[in-house]
Amino acid sequence: MATETWAVVGCSPDPGRDSHRIAALLQARGKRVVPINPRAEEILGERCYGSIAEVPDTIRIDVVDVFRRSDQAGAYVDEAIARGASGVWLQLGVIDHDAADRAKNAGLRVVMDRCPAIEWPRLRG
Repeated sequence: MATETWAVVGCSPDPGRDSHRIAALLQARGKRVVPINPRAEEILGERCYGSIAEVPDTIRIDVVDVFRRSDQAGAYVDEAIARGASGVWLQLGVIDHDAADRAKNAGLRVVMDRCPAIEWPRLRG
């Protein structure tokens, strides 16, 4: 599965927030980050979009990384499916089994209740 471009849903412009730190880590590891935040214009030097659907089709999204409450995650998983992403990553504490099942049934890889910073050593292999 290609994991070069990550749409980070809920990416914060505040460097003290986990979503900002993880997006910065992804960039430091050579990944392209597409911030999804309707209240910001730019984060980490990248243009923000209000939703995954607003990201131009010229930008391929491989992974949709969700930093939203569990009760909101399903909508973003559905956007990832519609967009044709390869996978969805639900951050620590973000658990939605129904959404995960929809993604798996649509052929996406799913990671739930995990953090890329913690999992990175295993992912590199």
